[in-house]
Amino acid sequence: MGNKTQVNPAVNAGVVGSFRKFFSGYSVIVVTIIIFIVASIFQGSNFLSAANIINVLRNNAVLGILALGMAFVIIVGEIDLSVGSQLVAVGAICLGVLNRTNNVVLAVIVAIGCAVGFSACMGLIVAKGNVPSFVVTLGFMYIYRSVCQYFMDGGGFYGKVGAFSKISNSSLGPIPMPIIYLFIVFIVYFYISRYTKTGRHIYSVGSNARASKLSGISVSKVKVCAFIIMGASVGIAAVIEASRMNSINASSSGNSYEMYAIAMAVIGGVSMKGGRGKMVCVLFGIFILAIVNNFLNLMGVSAFLVNAIKGAIIIVAVLLQKKDEI
Repeated sequence: MGNKTQVNPAVNAGVVGSFRKFFSGYSVIVVTIIIFIVASIFQGSNFLSAANIINVLRNNAVLGILALGMAFVIIVGEIDLSVGSQLVAVGAICLGVLNRTNNVVLAVIVAIGCAVGFSACMGLIVAKGNVPSFVVTLGFMYIYRSVCQYFMDGGGFYGKVGAFSKISNSSLGPIPMPIIYLFIVFIVYFYISRYTKTGRHIYSVGSNARASKLSGISVSKVKVCAFIIMGASVGIAAVIEASRMNSINASSSGNSYEMYAIAMAVIGGVSMKGGRGKMVCVLFGIFILAIVNNFLNLMGVSAFLVNAIKGAIIIVAVLLQKKDEI
């Protein structure tokens, strides 16, 4: 009788388990590929053209940068509803400094510094005051927008220095600079989340704040750090937004940006319970919402239905998360 090769069931189980673990952790990448293929089949050259792909990425660069920052806040177990309104306030400060000093570098530094400071203050109120971040950031959302509308008389500010618009309206070869900024922020945030003590502590606090505190981690400090990272995202996004349009509007700029940022992070696998989420998957969550939005526009779907479809995608993403957690 010939020898039969015996396969260890434990090995099979290990392989299957590893595959399931990978798929549950990175399923968003598979979904992105499927959506990309579907869009390519139905729209062909219209969707696959280099000009369209670049346009999709450029139009979602600001939202993507906000989503990457939002991921840290959600992972640590909090939420930030103020980012859209804060972006307007920071953009207004940036243009104000720019027009008074004619110094682009100073305007950018002040804008990002103010954004970090604003977010740090919110983080301190949340962490030290033990107040729900939903309430605190909701309050600041109204404060930022209302103050901007007051000082701008419901209108906007405009940049008077031509060089400022080059920040967003120039290219590196064929690639517009906003796309470059998005990937630079992604690389930096990926490094923070994966290879730094701050990143590890953010995940730890989000998973179990009490256990983290007992192990010697300053929970309040970690939460403030997460908000500071969010602030840096808002500052960068505000500069890009103000530079691209060479203006900022108190009423229309930044509308619903916080919701898009949260949606992209959640679609990218960040758990609303905190403690879970990968920057790589958040990047693909950004791609999913961007591709879907572009695909629906190319298909001629009514603008009144686009948000309904996006809402359904968000609900499905949350349900898939729940299934993975069981």
